[in-house]
This record gives sequence, C-alpha cells and structure tokens, in this order.
Amino acid sequence: MTVGVAILGSTGSIGTCALRVLERHPDRFRVVALTSHTSVDALARQAAAVGAPFSGSVTADGPDCLVEAATHPDADIVINAVVGAVGLEATLAALEGGKRVALANKESLVMAGELVMGAAARGGGEIIPIDSEHSAVLQCISGHPAAVARLILTASGGPFRDWPADRVRGATVAEALRHPTWRMGRKITVDSATLANKALEVIEAHFLFGLAYEAIDAVVHPQSIVHGFVEFVDGSILAQMGYPSMELPILYALTHPDRVPDAGVRRYDPVAAGTLTFEPVRPEAFPTFALGVAAGRAGGTAPAVFNAANEVAVAAFLTGRITFGRIPELIDSALSSHAPERAESLGTVTLADRWARAHTEAETAP
Repeated sequence: MTVGVAILGSTGSIGTCALRVLERHPDRFRVVALTSHTSVDALARQAAAVGAPFSGSVTADGPDCLVEAATHPDADIVINAVVGAVGLEATLAALEGGKRVALANKESLVMAGELVMGAAARGGGEIIPIDSEHSAVLQCISGHPAAVARLILTASGGPFRDWPADRVRGATVAEALRHPTWRMGRKITVDSATLANKALEVIEAHFLFGLAYEAIDAVVHPQSIVHGFVEFVDGSILAQMGYPSMELPILYALTHPDRVPDAGVRRYDPVAAGTLTFEPVRPEAFPTFALGVAAGRAGGTAPAVFNAANEVAVAAFLTGRITFGRIPELIDSALSSHAPERAESLGTVTLADRWARAHTEAETAP
C-alpha cells in the first residue's frame, strides 16, 4: 500500500526536488495534495502530472489552503516546503492530526518551537527535518540520542565567505544571489549570504534535538560536502557527507528510520571531491548570525521577531529599497525595541510577528 504525501510549496526548489524523488518511487508513495504561493499555472501542471486530488494556491485560494492540504485525510506525510511564517499553522495542524511532517519550513520551529513540539506530543505527529544539516544530525544520532554532547552544523559561507566586511555591506542583489554550491529560492539564498539561515538552523536544532545553545556550534565549510557533525559523550564524532543535493534528505525524511535504494543522487567520490576545509564564522562580516543566535538564547517571542524582521529586510533588499548592510541593522533595531514574552500561544507569537513586521516596514519606508 502506498503512502499519501502532501507537498506544501510544491513549485519551489524543495517542492520540485520532492516531486522528482517521489516520481522515482511510485510503488511507495502517491501525491494527494499540492500547494503553491503564486505559481498557479505551474501548480496546475504539477497536479495534472501526478494526479493529485487536491491543489490550492495561497494567492488564488487564500492561506487556508495550506492547512487544508496539511490535514488532507489521505496524507500520511506532509512535506512543508513553504518559505516564511505562513507555514506555521499548517505545521501545527498536521502534527495535531498525527501526521509525519517532513519539515523544510524553518520558520515553524524558529517562531514557535515549544508550540510545535507540544502539538506533536498531543497529536502523535512527528517532525523529520529536511534541511540537509538537521537531516545529517538525525542520521548520525539514530540509535543513541542520549549520548550526544555537541552538534556542529556546517555553512558554505555563501558568496561572501572571503570578502572583507566593508565590501559585504555594499553587496548587490545579483552578487547575493550567486550562491557557490546550492541552488535555492531567492529569499533563502540571501539568508545564506547573511548567514541568517545558519542562525535559524541553530534555533531549529535546539528544539529538534533538545540541546542547549552552548552545545550547538557552526563552522564554515565551503565545499558543502560535510552537512553536520555529532560529538558524543565519549569524544567520538560522526559526520554525514555527500555532494550537495536536497533529494537525499528529502528521501530520508520520507522513509526514516529506513533507507531505500535510490539512484537519483550523485555518489560521493572522496578523491574527486578533494580537500575539505573548515573555517570559523566571521562575526564582523556576518552580524546577522550572532543576532539570530542571541534571539534564540533570549527565547520566548524573540526568535519570532528575528525571523519577521529578517523576512521584511530581505524583501526590501531584493526590491532595491535597502542595501545589503542594512539587513542586520534592521533586525537589530527590531530585537532591541522588543521585550520578549513567553511564546505560550499562537496568538502571542502572531502578535510578535506582526509587530516586528510593522516596525521593520516603517524603517524601510522611503
């Protein structure tokens, strides 16, 4: 019997990767629901190609289509590949409904980690990460999670890894979108260039694996071959490796804890890959990373404010309203002006999110 899969954000980079993976395993999976944000025509083509009985566009049908897809009665697994805060309610609904959420929507855990984990506990759902770094950690710790002492997440360093800080602040949109190893959507690519993406992943790891922030590190690894390290209490370290491809963590999220044969990804050749190098994160060039980790440590509504301010600032940068260097300044302004509250309800998180957006929009106005 095949497993029903819903894909939220099916026309984006993760969504299209997921469809390629599912196409290779028709004996195991069937697509039962698809959603997109604005790409209505592309969504219609996808739905027709896979025979999905449900499809919905946020632009045409409203954001409720995400929750409708996430709670579809035939969906056993929900791939949440939506970008931004709009993906949170669908994550909560799917977990409350006892479904497996293959999570690429970082914002769900960053904004409301305690609420998300609580929804999973109440509803009997489970979260399996799709991010390559968190998938790497999960693959390394399977079988002995209690023995984990420290996690090390890797970052490519983005296009500005070796740029001086002054030059980074003046980077153009075209330069920020020129990622050296991954092909992703525009917002996530800019987040990789600021290292906001890595800060979001540190916060995610805190909730996913139940570790203190002091036990979660990040290093720059420009080759993007090692996706994560796990250090155990005896000092041993395991790493998960492979050429950059989101198809492998997507497949693992669908089949965890099992593995299935798949010929769709490039096999790792250590000789061809060459030397692997690691560097520290440079705080003077990437202040957004430190701001995000500090928001995670502050807890409560601070991570939601960080996320919302970052989303607004990145959108302003992509439309030419602000410079690249203004992104961390706007985030810092929002965090400095916000008094964190306990993130005890969706309403509290939503209010913090809206406040941060309004605050940051006001500062980007001409």
